[in-house]
Amino acid sequence: MLDGSYLWDEGAARNLQDPLTFRNLPQVHGAAREALGHAEAMMAIELNASQQNPLLVAEERRFISVANFDVLPLAAALDLVRIGLAPVLTSACERTLKLLASQFSGLPLGLSADPSSPEDALSKFGVATAALTAEARLLAQPVSFEIATTSIAEGIEDRITMAPLGARRLDEMVGLGRRIAAIELVIAAQAIDLRRPRALGRATMELHRLVRDAIPFTGAGDEPPQDLEPLVTLLRSGAVAACGRSAG
Repeated sequence: MLDGSYLWDEGAARNLQDPLTFRNLPQVHGAAREALGHAEAMMAIELNASQQNPLLVAEERRFISVANFDVLPLAAALDLVRIGLAPVLTSACERTLKLLASQFSGLPLGLSADPSSPEDALSKFGVATAALTAEARLLAQPVSFEIATTSIAEGIEDRITMAPLGARRLDEMVGLGRRIAAIELVIAAQAIDLRRPRALGRATMELHRLVRDAIPFTGAGDEPPQDLEPLVTLLRSGAVAACGRSAG
């Protein structure tokens, strides 16, 4: 993905150690991918299973009372996906805040196009991404512990998995995550434009082009982008992820 980048030039300046949120992408994203893979496997089982109760065994001419409708494996897997996604979003937030900070980027505060100006430039996006991340993390709380008991059906139906709630929270969390990712991409593109590197990597060059097609550079005296929905739409479409796949 970074093939061809100036970062590989002999003698290119780089930190001895970058913050963990830049270095541990394989571990953090890998954990989330493993959780998602497990959830997909559980979903495939449930979609191909009979959830009827009672089951009719025709050849034996009898009914069997079962509980195949209990989707705890899926409910717990949905909880795991949200738990795995939370550090991904936290890391994205941290990277965004560090790109806005001069001591980490070596660029003007807030990635201002005019270092002598007191304007906030893109600093407000730091507040926005922190707020979105806090909201998303609250949705990671597991719900498959279920309620303790119920008196539904005269006490027969005395446990539930809360799987619909887990799925709804995951959907909300993913929606917030797209906006967090959109902010990080806008901030990263601004940093690239200010740094003016000699060459970007194969994937990062294409990604930068996608971002700039959707959101313009914030020049000196310009208002920060007011609408990031075009970039959110790109993330939803899969075009951003395709940059990495094509580079591989």
